[in-house]
Amino acid sequence: MPASSPDEPLAIAIVLPQFHPIPENDAWWGKGFTEWRNVAKARPLYKGHHQPHLPGELGFYDLRLPEARAAQAALARQYGIGGFCYYHYWFNGHRLLERPVEEIRASGEPDFPYCLAWANENWSRAWNGSEREMLMEQRYSDEDDEAHIRTLLPHFRDPRYIRIDGKPLFIVYKVDHLPDPRRTLDTWRRIAREEGVGELTLAQFEWSGTGSGADPREVGLDLSIEFAPDWRRLGGRHFTGWKSRLLMTLGLLPKAYGEHNFFDYERMVDGVLAKPAPRYPFLRCVSPGFDNSARRASGATILMNNTPARYRRWLEAALAWTRQHQPPKRQVVFINAWNEWAEGNHLEPDTRNGHAYLEATRDALRQGR
Repeated sequence: MPASSPDEPLAIAIVLPQFHPIPENDAWWGKGFTEWRNVAKARPLYKGHHQPHLPGELGFYDLRLPEARAAQAALARQYGIGGFCYYHYWFNGHRLLERPVEEIRASGEPDFPYCLAWANENWSRAWNGSEREMLMEQRYSDEDDEAHIRTLLPHFRDPRYIRIDGKPLFIVYKVDHLPDPRRTLDTWRRIAREEGVGELTLAQFEWSGTGSGADPREVGLDLSIEFAPDWRRLGGRHFTGWKSRLLMTLGLLPKAYGEHNFFDYERMVDGVLAKPAPRYPFLRCVSPGFDNSARRASGATILMNNTPARYRRWLEAALAWTRQHQPPKRQVVFINAWNEWAEGNHLEPDTRNGHAYLEATRDALRQGR
């Protein structure tokens, strides 16, 4: 079964499955919509701005194709990635974007470790700045908790499924959105035991919400996973002073500097590395970059000056911390993300950087062995 080793931490990359059409996205965004539509329409906002992010050797793939999923896994394995964490979308018995991971489970291919993370947010038009228009709402209940965990049991039984402390890992993106987290988590644990799966490792992604910084064990979780980039550690926003505003008015700086939110990647990394580690069980996460201007015509967040070398430095620090502070069965580091193309946040090769971020990942993993 997939496991980490005290000498070689397991790097898990987060995977977005929204690279195939589904009826709901057809209705909400237009026939044939996938994430590639946002990616391809992006344009540079200023001289030197890396947009659009166009895919390299994997191309504009469709995750309904087993060949596309196999190519992803082969490339990840080549550069030392130990597993994928797929986002899982569940809305009161209704699943979205489940086809790739269900076909992976049913077919046994690719033979590559994986786990699931429940993205338990409401679906709105937040991607284009219209958060108030609801597309799919989360509603929680005892009955839904039971139905939900039963759909996950076949994955937990899969020999490829990632385990931490010997137990299947399941992650909730925003645990503080659950009306009674302990009730939900207790239900999941009870049913997993009754159905012969055994104990679970239940975790949260630690984002910038009300649950961040609180001991996850207080609500029945086993651990927290840092979520990168950390919005609380971005550092000062650029181009907000009077001089910048004047230069934009005079046309000497691009107006985009005032329409979007710009931060420095290296300053963000420094802020993350400087924050004190919590006393509760905690896994590190790193990110190669962030730029969601492909999704947002205004109000995008853009981390400037990210490079493979700066990303490697961050990953090396996270791995060194993990080797020093984590017990042998919890040697795990997350990478956000494998393929968040519309967020400018991907390890998959593009036409500008090629394999540079994958090579930085491989080199960081080799460092310290």
